[in-house]
Amino acid sequence: MKNFYLYIILFFSSFALAQIKGIVTDSNNQPIPYANIYIEGTYIGTASNEHGKYELNYTTTKTVTILFQSLGYKTLKQVIEITNFPYQLDVTLQEENFILNEITLQNGENPANEIIRKAIASKKKNTEKTDKFEADFYSRGIFRAKDIPKKFLGVEIGDLEGNLDSTRSGVIYLSETVSKIKFEKPNNLKEEIIASKVAGNDNGFSYNTALNTNYDFYENYVDFGINMVSPIANNAFNYYKYQLESTFYDENNQLINKIKVTPKRDKEPVFEGHIYIVEDSWAIYGIDLDMKGYRMQQPILETMTLVQNFSFNTNNQLWIKNIQSLEFDAGIFGMKFTGKFTYVFSNYQFKDAFDKKTFGKEIVSFAEDSNKKEDSYWTTFRPVPLTEEEATNYIKKDSIQTLRKSQTYLDSIDAKGNRFHLGKILTGYTYKNSYEKWSFNYQGIAGLGATSFNTVQGWSLNTGFSYRKTNEEKGKFTSISSNFNYGLAEDRLRVQGNFYHRFNNKNRAYFSAAGGSAVSQFNNNEPISPFINSISTLFFKNNFMKLYNKEFATLTYGQEVVNGIFGYANWNYENRRALFNNTDYTIIKNSDSYTSNDPLQPNNFTSAPFENHDIMKATIGTRIRFGQKYISRPDGKLNIQNDAYPVLSLSYQKAFGATNSNYHFDFVAARLDYDKVFGNKGEFGIRIRGGKFFNAENIAFMDYKHFNGNQTHVNFRGEYLNSFNLLPYYSNSTNDAYVETHMEHNFKGYIMNKIPLLNKLQWNLVTSFHQINVPDIKPYQEFTVGFDNIGFGKFRFLRIDYVRAYQNGYQGDGVMFGLKF
Repeated sequence: MKNFYLYIILFFSSFALAQIKGIVTDSNNQPIPYANIYIEGTYIGTASNEHGKYELNYTTTKTVTILFQSLGYKTLKQVIEITNFPYQLDVTLQEENFILNEITLQNGENPANEIIRKAIASKKKNTEKTDKFEADFYSRGIFRAKDIPKKFLGVEIGDLEGNLDSTRSGVIYLSETVSKIKFEKPNNLKEEIIASKVAGNDNGFSYNTALNTNYDFYENYVDFGINMVSPIANNAFNYYKYQLESTFYDENNQLINKIKVTPKRDKEPVFEGHIYIVEDSWAIYGIDLDMKGYRMQQPILETMTLVQNFSFNTNNQLWIKNIQSLEFDAGIFGMKFTGKFTYVFSNYQFKDAFDKKTFGKEIVSFAEDSNKKEDSYWTTFRPVPLTEEEATNYIKKDSIQTLRKSQTYLDSIDAKGNRFHLGKILTGYTYKNSYEKWSFNYQGIAGLGATSFNTVQGWSLNTGFSYRKTNEEKGKFTSISSNFNYGLAEDRLRVQGNFYHRFNNKNRAYFSAAGGSAVSQFNNNEPISPFINSISTLFFKNNFMKLYNKEFATLTYGQEVVNGIFGYANWNYENRRALFNNTDYTIIKNSDSYTSNDPLQPNNFTSAPFENHDIMKATIGTRIRFGQKYISRPDGKLNIQNDAYPVLSLSYQKAFGATNSNYHFDFVAARLDYDKVFGNKGEFGIRIRGGKFFNAENIAFMDYKHFNGNQTHVNFRGEYLNSFNLLPYYSNSTNDAYVETHMEHNFKGYIMNKIPLLNKLQWNLVTSFHQINVPDIKPYQEFTVGFDNIGFGKFRFLRIDYVRAYQNGYQGDGVMFGLKF
């Protein structure tokens, strides 16, 4: 009964405060979704929802002219005299009288091509008067799921916080925002979110913002994660064919050309659909374009449709975007997902210039109590009415949230999940207290990563315990964990513990401590994983992983000092002891012998590669993200890297307190990371690292600078800009100066998409270069060419590279197999 009253209240309140309201239908009485409705000569407007209903917030009682516009229909002009509110105005739009004259070739050419050329030539003119503005902005997003299984890969999915019904379908996300925006091309934005609402979340801070919604077809490329070529890009004729399908006149007697856009080559990052161009001004009247997932290199995505409606202001003779909708459908493993974003721009104020202080690093902020707006506010200021499904979803989720946040409910769910049986000794066990927001976990002894093999420990068994407590509102969490590692061949147990605490979600200050006993690779970046080493050792008798024992303690503190600059300090103590092989076991028998555990002397089985010793190291460092922008949320700060600038990292390390003073040293290092997108011609990345040791002539080998080599011909780490392909793991290690360079260009299909037959593979050509410079020896270099995005259908995670290595001449070549996400 309580829910019944809530439905009634919401149903009536959604109309009670509306000023001008109604429904937009076609001649067959079918609703027209996302029609553009606005007051003539102004930028006061709204849009109809999926069922054609609209609400226009207008409060003046007088004669007013309202325009109703939708692609494919005649613009309807309604002059009404308002004496009181609310004012009901239902309208019917007639289909546009398209003129389908026989197309006459002009100089042997389709007239659509000439229209597109003029639109391209007029881009600057059509944007220069509208490239700086203030406006009201409204955003609504909804995601739906269908056919969600109860379990996936053995893991219980549940009902997704009550979002799925008995058919395993439902709305899994619904939110909306109202904001004030200031915008200056190409990408200056200042947005204040006035109101924010998320279904089933009384915190209510939506991630919907105006950021990344500026899909501007006057630019050469439109960013959808990959740069899609605009149908009126400067080079558009290299990618599209055009057909003038029809023409019609709008309410101002302006001729509109409806042009069909067709890709010349199917696999390229291109659109298809229709673009509407205004005769004489050559401005965009409307956009109705589809994007295929495979063209965006997003195979899970099926199709995304973008619709933009522009209106003409007779006072300043400008065509302005009022309505934008983005709809998609996707699917994988039999699960299906659909979604829609609706954006409304209104109350434009165009500027000749903004004050220099208008745009800063903060691009989005939330007004106080923006998530506490009453229903009366939303019914007044929501420009697009809720559908019945959306209204129901708000009520349902708010009710579910109240229930599912209660201690009684959470305890009952935990009681079910916390049940213990003997099988969990092998697979692991988790005990939760969801109301108090803490959990305890036992890792198990048969889980993923619990077992590996190396020649020092033989079979290595891992298990552990962990405790975690979170405070989502303040962005805090604390984690305490332990790990137990037992090596069967050496008959030794090692134990270590870890503590981590994050203080907040704004400057992300954290403190961590760890200590205990462990085996460690001489290269602490661990270039070879336990899994890959186990395969190499057991099946090919290649024991590439070289290990030493350390008893250690470490303390670290870090935080963002100011926006874009993150600093940290670390203190570390280690007692280091050499280790030797303890097993020659293998699965595939052959006559080869294992190499020793000495990284430099593979046949040294008797003497230790270093003397046992203690040492302490202190490190300070910083990471600088130049031009970093951010979103200020009441529950945290979201940093947004500025891709126009590189990221610079600096560090200084001092080693002291060693049992042998020869092991003391000073070390400075720098790193520069930069990524650049070159239109639709691919992505370039570069990583440059350099460093210098001081007073380090006789330091321990594990303190050298080591480079991430690879001798396995597989790369499952996915770090192609952080490692080499054929480099022996410790061949170029140095205790002097070094410069390490990695460069890669992924053409993202730019070349492959143009080659007949090969373009059907949808592979991406990738080239790269890697180099090490250290004193006294010739540079080590690798040149690679390969392909990524290899796979079938929606599963395209494979990458293959051919590599040639040089150092004082040709060193060798090989093929690398790996994963790329």
